[in-house]
Parts: sequence; C-alpha cells; structure tokens
Amino acid sequence: MSLTHVVLLSGRSIELSDIRLSSTYGGMLEGYPCARVNDMKINGLLRGAEHDSPRTPVHLVEPPREYRDDGVKGPFGPVEILPPVACVAFFRSAPVSPSLDPLLHHSTLTVIWFQPTPHVPSGTDADTRLRALDWEKLARDAER
Repeated sequence: MSLTHVVLLSGRSIELSDIRLSSTYGGMLEGYPCARVNDMKINGLLRGAEHDSPRTPVHLVEPPREYRDDGVKGPFGPVEILPPVACVAFFRSAPVSPSLDPLLHHSTLTVIWFQPTPHVPSGTDADTRLRALDWEKLARDAER
C-alpha cells in the first residue's frame, strides 16, 4: 500500500511507499556546513540507501547549495548550506519495459533529495526537481 503518489513531469505516476525525513545538519556538534561536510552527508545517505535496498537503484537529485557571502571563511573553505530536510524515499511504478506484465512486475527506485520543509511530496505538489526524474532511465524493473 502506498503512502501517496507523485506525478512526474513525464506524466508517469509513481507510488511513494517509504520515506525518511531527517534534519540535514541534525547532530552536528562541531564545525560548520561546508562542501566537505555536505559531501560526507550526501555520501552517507547514498551508502545507507544502497545498503537498505541493494537490489534497488539509488538516485540523488542534486541539491541546491547556498553560499554565505559574508567574507567569513573557515579552515574547510566557505560556508555552504544545503536545504534543511534530507529525504530518502522508496518509489515504485508500472514496469519500464512495455513487454512486462504490470500484474507481475513493477519498477522501483530509491531517491534522495533535500527540501526546505518536512512536507511529504504528493501529486503535482512536489518539488520540480523531484518531478523531473527520468524514471525510464533510472528505475529498474522487478517481479512483484
């Protein structure tokens, strides 16, 4: 059973069946947001998603990176800020291959993205970057 559906810009409807929302910088006790910290956060989310569902492809929607231009530079470079909410979600849809029976097969994809609020995407009310997924290229068909 799905939590909700997201309609991609291509018109394909994908089912959201699992989502984890977390604070991008939650638990950060030292340092400051910079490219190095952000890359470690993103890589950790990617590795975790691959570990949790090794048979499902994982895709990162490249996050916007905001730079603070107040002249302050720390030892790891300029301040670089990602949106405050990190999202990892499992989606499924009809098979990509038209030769597969949709009663026996579906396509799956785990997607990682960042957004400004802890809002669960739904319908056409999802971030355009998420809705722009090239499902046919990124998802993998599997038996139900």
